[in-house]
Amino acid sequence: MAFDPNAPRKPFNARGSKVDRCDECFLPLLSCICSDKPMVKAKAVFWLLTHHDEIYKPTNTGRLIVDSIAESKVFRWSRTEPDPAFLKVLSDDTYAPCIVFPSGDDYQHRMLSSTALSDKIPAFIILDGTWRQARRMFRLSRYLDDIPVMEPRTEAVSRYHLRQSAEEHYLCTAEVGVAMLREVNDLHSADVLDAYFDLFNAQYYASRRSVDMSKVSQQARARLLKLQAIEG
Repeated sequence: MAFDPNAPRKPFNARGSKVDRCDECFLPLLSCICSDKPMVKAKAVFWLLTHHDEIYKPTNTGRLIVDSIAESKVFRWSRTEPDPAFLKVLSDDTYAPCIVFPSGDDYQHRMLSSTALSDKIPAFIILDGTWRQARRMFRLSRYLDDIPVMEPRTEAVSRYHLRQSAEEHYLCTAEVGVAMLREVNDLHSADVLDAYFDLFNAQYYASRRSVDMSKVSQQARARLLKLQAIEG
């Protein structure tokens, strides 16, 4: 599923709803980063199972993963009616799917470490929503019950400043993606996504707070170009 700007959805009425935005990156037109989109073939793919309230929020960072990591996909979450396209990729023997989620005592038997990954392509399923929504998605979606779970191993403090989190160690979706790429030792792809996230974060923060973040944006762009040159 792509991010379709014309699809029916819950109206976005929060701060910034009156701003003229890019139809692709959802940033204000003057802050658009579409020309900076990278695309890398990573050692893993990401399947974002996205809460319906989250898909069209301009502050959503899941789209950064889809924009930069090749063959990654977005699926709309439903508790009782799973997206048929999601069920189809789950049955594809090319991939080794696992849900990215913190460990828990009642599903320890499902926990997987990166060293236990098969020779198939890792497909990281990220429950894309607020932490409260993600917990509900994990607990109530019966079709997820038999999928292995992997916890991101990182002590990083979130650099995401566009939303307030209950805990500083709660990472946004893009930061989780970076952590998982590092988990499979794909440092180059992780760095590309990380730089793209830095650019998004700086551009959006500058537009919201009316502060000069041009130096940070320039550094992120330079880092992206350097990384893409290395790949080329």
